[in-house]
Amino acid sequence: MAKAAVVILAGTEGHANLGRIVNGLETAKEFAETDGDEIELIFDGAGTQWIPELEDPDSDPHELYQAVKDDASACDYCSGAFGVDDAVNDSGVVRLDDHDGHPSIRSLVDDGYEVITF
Repeated sequence: MAKAAVVILAGTEGHANLGRIVNGLETAKEFAETDGDEIELIFDGAGTQWIPELEDPDSDPHELYQAVKDDASACDYCSGAFGVDDAVNDSGVVRLDDHDGHPSIRSLVDDGYEVITF
């Protein structure tokens, strides 16, 4: 049994960041599909910009995102800072604010999660 927190920090600009989101989603999916594993998928910083993109059915990684969406959450503060508040609310993705408006990475580590960033 593995516990992993996949944190998406890469924004939506550029081909390299498209690669990061696809790799992050694929990693989250692998954990989600493995019996006994626990996965947290967290959109943080500029990564919160991906939520409206991924919610669009015409987006290339949309289907991959749908496979792990139930495990997804987003930084509350960063959702506002990067202008995607409404999209995050509309998506139904849980907003995390347990450390000054941000997700607590320390809590994840304390709970035994391996933190992987993209």
